[in-house]
Amino acid sequence: MDAHGHDEPTQIFDNLDLDLIVKVLSHTAFSPFFTFFIPIMYRAQGAEWSSSIIRTSLGWFFFTFALWFAGFVERIYKNNGSLLFRGERCDWGEQIVLITGGSSGVGALLANTLALRNVTVVVLDVVPIVTENYNINFYECDVSNWEAVSAVHQKIVDEVGHPTIIINNAGIVHGKSLLDLAPKDIERTFNVNVLGYFWILKAFLPELLKQKSGHIVTVGSVLGLLGIPSLSDYCASKAAVINLHETLRYELDTKYRTPNIRTTLLMPGHIETEMFSGIKMPESFLNKFVAPRLAPHTVVKAIIAALDDQESRTIRLPFYTHLVPWINLSPSYIQDFFHWFSGSNDSMTDFTKRNISAGEELSTSSGKEE
Repeated sequence: MDAHGHDEPTQIFDNLDLDLIVKVLSHTAFSPFFTFFIPIMYRAQGAEWSSSIIRTSLGWFFFTFALWFAGFVERIYKNNGSLLFRGERCDWGEQIVLITGGSSGVGALLANTLALRNVTVVVLDVVPIVTENYNINFYECDVSNWEAVSAVHQKIVDEVGHPTIIINNAGIVHGKSLLDLAPKDIERTFNVNVLGYFWILKAFLPELLKQKSGHIVTVGSVLGLLGIPSLSDYCASKAAVINLHETLRYELDTKYRTPNIRTTLLMPGHIETEMFSGIKMPESFLNKFVAPRLAPHTVVKAIIAALDDQESRTIRLPFYTHLVPWINLSPSYIQDFFHWFSGSNDSMTDFTKRNISAGEELSTSSGKEE
């Protein structure tokens, strides 16, 4: 309300961003199921088939159909599907979902969301998850320690069963510059963010190979493709897990001959969670328009959609993350402009001071920065 007690008008641009526009266009101007009717509409209004307006609209329809069909074929090829029949959807009653770093952030929201579907969930973390869902099973485990992972693996198998879906999600961030990072900081980052992923796979993957089915979700970050000041260890660790995901996919296809074990890579930008809550983000409308912050439920929804459809996917959110690989191939002045525009060069300044002064190490399962 304003100073006079009147309700302030709703700001219609508050939720307007590039992702919303892309979503609308993908269902209209770039959808063959929409553009198919445009030349028919003009014909119904009396335009001749030989007229330029109908020829143009027909050309645009074939263009959008080609784009859609290319994506459709890629999706079918990637998942060994059929051109005529939709693949089977996930039977959640048969699933046991393992989530590392599942006590906070996106991990906790994902665990609770799946539990509401009566899915059996196993959470591994160093702190307990706060939940009232009876079908969430918490096990205290430092995933950076192979002996701890090996021991908890046997305990989970004995008490709950073999997990059928593995979500490698644990992660930490220090937010220090390269020279300010102590050797133990660097070791801890790679032990949790990288080696922890390896240990989980070494412990739980053999049963998936035996069953020749399952789903492995790797939580990466668009920062695995970028370099950001004061995040050298974090960026390097995310680059490592991105390549771990790619290597795992090819091993499953060519070495183990188990294409029905699906693999999904999550490549998000900045998620509004505690992990990066101290980061300084530009507040201009243009920046928020191009690079909107992600709500945790948006990320969880995308993960569950991939699990529901039993499809291997690379999830890039928000839309600008699709452009990052091309930015890396562009001239250096374009890359520098991108870093300046995103504010990434100074984004960790306050974050670093806060955590160094508090002596904290943030450990969580979510926030990724653009």
